[in-house]
Amino acid sequence: MPSISIPLSDALIGSHICLDRIDVQGILRRRLLDLGFVPGNIVEVMQKSPLGDPIAYRVNNTIIALRKEESSLIFGEYVGSDEK
Repeated sequence: MPSISIPLSDALIGSHICLDRIDVQGILRRRLLDLGFVPGNIVEVMQKSPLGDPIAYRVNNTIIALRKEESSLIFGEYVGSDEK
């Protein structure tokens, strides 16, 4: 069964996502790449804020909160046993 690429904003809490595409441009793209949001890296979806935005992600042992408008432009596939 082929894997389906989903935006980080749609990933379930506790899941691990292998990044495959980042559709962000400009300074934000450079910042995300510097933080470890690069294709091939694994991102863990940590928790949502009480109102659901932003969402905390762990990448390279760093926890980063991204707004939905940012995380909806970063795509990847579920990895490991966390696939729902």
